[in-house]
Amino acid sequence: MNLQGPLRYKVVYTPQKPSIICERGTPRFAGNASGANPKLYIFSRDGVPIYVGATIRSMGARMRDGWKASGENGFYGYRFRHEGSAVDLDVWADVDPVRRRDAGMRSGSDIETIEAEVVYLLRHRTGQWPAYQTEIHFYQSNFEHRREAERVMAHYGL
Repeated sequence: MNLQGPLRYKVVYTPQKPSIICERGTPRFAGNASGANPKLYIFSRDGVPIYVGATIRSMGARMRDGWKASGENGFYGYRFRHEGSAVDLDVWADVDPVRRRDAGMRSGSDIETIEAEVVYLLRHRTGQWPAYQTEIHFYQSNFEHRREAERVMAHYGL
């Protein structure tokens, strides 16, 4: 595991469509955010994380699904898209993921473990779950997962 980032994006949106601007001013995902490697991503407002997610898809594909979801198969997408008009998006990528972990776990489970640790730390330190968090998957964590979660939390001063 080698977590790199974050890459920061500004997301301006309506409930139907997001528009992104990367740190270089271009309207697209770049670098590690555009590939199919495992990623941890956090939407925030005013420096406060409101949604923590993990994906092994490109961020463009993940965001399209999050914006067009209608509840089919139980997924309603990003609830915050119905409130406000802008958020920040930070993306960390595991550039050296294991292909298969113990007990048959897929490679993205390291990222999902870090995702769960970050959500737990947010709950523990702020007294609340992230405002728009709708689900979380838990795996047993190790020192590396907890260390990376602390590094992510430090990015937000928490």
